[in-house]
Amino acid sequence: MLLRQLEYFVTVARERHFARAAEACYVSQPALSTAIAKLERELNVTLIHRGQNFEGLTLEGERLVVWAKRLLAEHDGLKAEAAAMRTGISGTLRLGTGPTVSTTTAQPVATFCGLHPLAKVTICSRLSSTDLLRQLRDFELDAAIAHFGPDDRSGLEVVPLYQERYVLLVSGDHLASGYDTITWAEAAQLPLALLMPHMRFRQFIDKAFAANGVVAAPQVETDSVASLYSHVATGAWASVVPHTWLRAIPAMGAARAVRLVEPEATAQISIAIHAGSGSVAARAFVNVIAGARLDETFGLERRELVAGLSRP
Repeated sequence: MLLRQLEYFVTVARERHFARAAEACYVSQPALSTAIAKLERELNVTLIHRGQNFEGLTLEGERLVVWAKRLLAEHDGLKAEAAAMRTGISGTLRLGTGPTVSTTTAQPVATFCGLHPLAKVTICSRLSSTDLLRQLRDFELDAAIAHFGPDDRSGLEVVPLYQERYVLLVSGDHLASGYDTITWAEAAQLPLALLMPHMRFRQFIDKAFAANGVVAAPQVETDSVASLYSHVATGAWASVVPHTWLRAIPAMGAARAVRLVEPEATAQISIAIHAGSGSVAARAFVNVIAGARLDETFGLERRELVAGLSRP
């Protein structure tokens, strides 16, 4: 069995098309098909349903493609470990985040790159929680920062980073300037722009609204926190955003942040990597971001918000 055969098999499973897979692997389609057929003979199983075109993986193929991805990732990790011994950590750290936590990575990434100048970082920040978990488990990401529930942790090493809290971002005449807190029930009566219902952050805040016996009925829904800011800036809507975004995009102009209370809800943000087989770069980044003590950094920002201080 050759690593090349596993690579071809994994690429066909990803592309779901023989010609595209061959193009991605820079080989002819007959060469790719021959290599996969040889792999099937060696394993004594059929991996792919074949007809005129690719017709999907067999049951055996669905199970064995997971092993193939792991073996290829371990091979890449072996090469990266050897390279790190020679010249330090290099290559690319593939980091995934949810939209609401994307801004918290900037300082840890800066520290990581400062410590490992030969390394590069790619950040995918528009992924749903489902896509984050799938790509992490499929070895398409090295690490992910998000909300991880108890059912999300199988096969992963999860390190808590900080507690995410929620604030109402408001401008215009929707709320008198003397307010420094607002209940979720009161916020539900405002014209709202919120993240889309399938996003985990939205699901958390919907639960907070429900705890007060109300349902949020936003007029505008988007998949971007930055978009929420722009809608609030018009004065037409209010929104609920993570308190960490007050550092990345301070409330500007007439917009201001107000604490949401009754309840004062929180959600745990963590970083996850593959349990026992994370890449060299991933484990180095975990050490950096855990050492950044984001719980203290963002906890301080929360206390400043409580005290009514504006962010610089």
